[in-house]
Amino acid sequence: MTRKKKPLPLLEHITITDFAAEGKALARVDEMVVFVPWAVPGDVCDLQVRRKKHSFMEAEIVKLHTPSPLRIQPFCQHFGTCGGCKWQQLPYEEQLKMKQQQVFDQLTRIGKVELPEFRPILGSVKTQEYRNKLDFGCSNRRYLTNEEIASGKEFARDAIGFHITGAFDKILPIDKCWLMDDLNNQIRNEVRDYAIEHGLTFFDLRQQVGLLRDVIIRNSNTGEWMVIVQFHYDETGGEQEAKGLLQHLADTFPQITSLMYLDNQKCNDTIGDQEILTFKGNDHIFETMEDLRFKVGPKSFYQTNTEQAYHLYSVAREFAFSLQPTANSQKPLVYDLYTGTGTIANFVAKKARKVIGIEYVPEAIEDAKINSEVNHIDNTLFFAGDMKDILTDDFIAEHGRPDVIITDPPRAGMHPDVVKTILRAAPQRIVYVSCNPATQARDLQELDADYKVAEVQSVDMFPHTPHVENVVLLIKR
Repeated sequence: MTRKKKPLPLLEHITITDFAAEGKALARVDEMVVFVPWAVPGDVCDLQVRRKKHSFMEAEIVKLHTPSPLRIQPFCQHFGTCGGCKWQQLPYEEQLKMKQQQVFDQLTRIGKVELPEFRPILGSVKTQEYRNKLDFGCSNRRYLTNEEIASGKEFARDAIGFHITGAFDKILPIDKCWLMDDLNNQIRNEVRDYAIEHGLTFFDLRQQVGLLRDVIIRNSNTGEWMVIVQFHYDETGGEQEAKGLLQHLADTFPQITSLMYLDNQKCNDTIGDQEILTFKGNDHIFETMEDLRFKVGPKSFYQTNTEQAYHLYSVAREFAFSLQPTANSQKPLVYDLYTGTGTIANFVAKKARKVIGIEYVPEAIEDAKINSEVNHIDNTLFFAGDMKDILTDDFIAEHGRPDVIITDPPRAGMHPDVVKTILRAAPQRIVYVSCNPATQARDLQELDADYKVAEVQSVDMFPHTPHVENVVLLIKR
């Protein structure tokens, strides 16, 4: 006989006290932490526990008795279902306070290093329509909300929108996304309407069948638009139907300066290893920053908040060169680790004797070289390969010991071998740009014996989310 699971409790009149990781809020009940999505500190609510462990519980609000004085009305109709903008119910000024506190807590608790007084966080210039890239999945398994299920109505199952957390094969249909210029909504909705009207099949992720698979939309501060439509042809074809859709987009939206497509037969939607074809226009768009132009191709990484990227890189440049060379000294030799398409490397090149950029993705390095050529920059060198394999003592002996290292690693932070090589290279200063203050704090602890944290500047790149970029300047002890 199987034992019946004990019903999970309903917690009544609970006050939300703080924010936790991943944008969730928290409360404490009988010395146990309860994590609650979509809540705001100060809310008094009933919580239905959905998961219970020895040291914590996860719950959702089933009744809001007293809204927090901080709570505001979210502006997006998809809030609460789409997992993208979890803090819309919080005023932007409060979001910035929470992000600054998050950085302080993580650097203090995890890093355990001596810290200076933090600079005030730099808020985003825009809090809506700030992104330059969105990626929409296509599926024949539309996600149905609890309200839609309870209504008993029939809903069309084909959808274009965002993947739902915990339901990898289902897509939440998006009518309007506020993260990008409204033209993104017009293009995406036109793809959906055309596909349904002309009987194009939407992708089934479980069965790996269906023509229409994914739509990527990018724009730039030069007014250019790139659209990449990902198809999945089958044994009966599909290319003719695909080109019919592409021609319709070309005719309907003259704003699209780069219309591209691909046939992806893989099990996942990543395009880094795929051949991408140009249907109309160029195979790239351009972004500008100060007097520089950056070529952005379909596989290129570029910070998704263009205006705020300028402020982020300006902080990195200030930290790297705040000690200017004297009349008798040379400009510094700079290593730019995890350089991507060389945006930071090219951005700081004027102030450096030479910038050496290293990046794992070969296509990104090719873009970095092109960006140097486009901007007539001749003091950069770029190398492709795994950071821990490229950045070695022999590499440093060949190319010179850096005066400054700028490092902008992925969320996982720096590999321990990279940290050891940096310590042996012994630059005078390290500028550490991070999208994950937790792993940044871990790496700061490893560097602490030889380097002192001199400046900390948080930069908000993603309003209405808990994510924050943080820039730290380390000076050799």
